[in-house]
Amino acid sequence: MRINQNIGAINAYRNLTGTGIEFNKSLEKLSSGFRINRAADDASGLVMSEGLRSQVSGLRVAIRNSQDGISVVQTAEGALTEVHSILQRMRDLSVQAANTGSADTTARNAAQAEVSQLSAEITRITAATKFGVQKLFDGNFGVQAAATAGVAAAASAGSIAAGGNVFTVAVGGLAAVTVTLTAGTYATAAALETELNRALAASTFSTALSVSTYVTARVSDNGDGYWTTNLRANGANAAAGASLTTTATGTAFSNRNLSVGTSAAVGSGGVFQVGAGSTDTINISIGSMSLASLGIGAVDVSTSAATAITSIDAAISSVSTTRGDMGAKQNRFEHTIANISVTMENLAASESRIRDTDMAQEMTMFTRHQIMTQAGTAMLAQAN
Repeated sequence: MRINQNIGAINAYRNLTGTGIEFNKSLEKLSSGFRINRAADDASGLVMSEGLRSQVSGLRVAIRNSQDGISVVQTAEGALTEVHSILQRMRDLSVQAANTGSADTTARNAAQAEVSQLSAEITRITAATKFGVQKLFDGNFGVQAAATAGVAAAASAGSIAAGGNVFTVAVGGLAAVTVTLTAGTYATAAALETELNRALAASTFSTALSVSTYVTARVSDNGDGYWTTNLRANGANAAAGASLTTTATGTAFSNRNLSVGTSAAVGSGGVFQVGAGSTDTINISIGSMSLASLGIGAVDVSTSAATAITSIDAAISSVSTTRGDMGAKQNRFEHTIANISVTMENLAASESRIRDTDMAQEMTMFTRHQIMTQAGTAMLAQAN
């Protein structure tokens, strides 16, 4: 028999304290609905569940982003529906005006008056169609193919912009001479070669000899959408051992070679975040729908109805292609939403298994702890 130390009471108190802690944890889990309320409840489970939770949350936002993408596409496609209708009416008027056997000048002029109004409406529609503050048809929505400064186009045509049409030629010890090309569009490699040689012949060294006396331009079509331009030593002048250098002062020329092609330029908008990851995006590019871009800026059915028909047919085809692309993009967004929804559902289920409370199991544990607390309290009283 011990008097100073009541071992039975100490033991009952220790067990009662442990039971009280577990009882409070069960109460917390049942009241919050979460199995993990703090990192100490399940450290590794917390890490996993937080990762899944952020992914599910991101996917929930991605669904809204995809729905916004559908809205943008529908806005653009709806506007183009009206442009299509206008183009069809313009074509009807062109066919009517082309019937010169019965349509006199007055009738053709009347048709042209309506065509002018319809053209103005296309311009208004393409300028006014926006999503928020972003214009959809100015050619800058999304990533567009923009021409490089200087000569830039496919092999079928090349355009030289003012400011990129100046370069210098130095031969041997002669002072460098500035050569200026005529800014404009050249349909073939041969046409550009002719212009280069004209510009060389128009420039002279201090000896009053033209640059073309020493060098000749050659433009070759590489057959891959690019032209290459070279300045070559000219005949007998090469025997003097003169070295030829070409220095760019504009942006058209690089050393002795000039490539003709297109380079990418980034426009505004067009990128939709459709996933939880930074690379889960869908890009949309919408080209310019201006009259010039459609090739109908100079349509005149009163004098060139047949030409107008051809131009309008090309414009209709261009708008049809764009609308088809819009429809395909909308279908893609819808499939994206369906896929995200399934993924989000499965991730949420996984996160729930890790983090949420199994209410039936936890209620069983709560009842056990409650009984143990009551028993421990009674035994502590007996021990005391």
